Amino acid sequence: MACDFRVPAGMTPETRKTQIAQAVDRLNAALATGTVKVRVGATGAVAFVGTWQRDGISDVCAYRKLMVAGSPALRLAVAKAEAMAGRKVDARAVASGQHSHDGGSTWHKGH
Repeated sequence: MACDFRVPAGMTPETRKTQIAQAVDRLNAALATGTVKVRVGATGAVAFVGTWQRDGISDVCAYRKLMVAGSPALRLAVAKAEAMAGRKVDARAVASGQHSHDGGSTWHKGH
């Protein structure tokens, strides 16, 4: 995934992979406790609202990783967000990399 390909200078790929896994675990825990919530944008893209130590991981990358892992906390948070937004998460928006850097206030097509 995109977050796996960006290895900061001075960091090994293995260390980056561990860092990503730890950040995704922190996000999963924050979703389970409700300190981070999911927001669904107008195009069906997702963003996380709340504070978590992301270590440079985009919301869309973290979302994809949690979906692959089958996170119950993410599924519940997504169901609530879809109900609040009145629209479903669009797999095409997620696949294209649409994301937000500010909790869903503005959206980017992917970069």
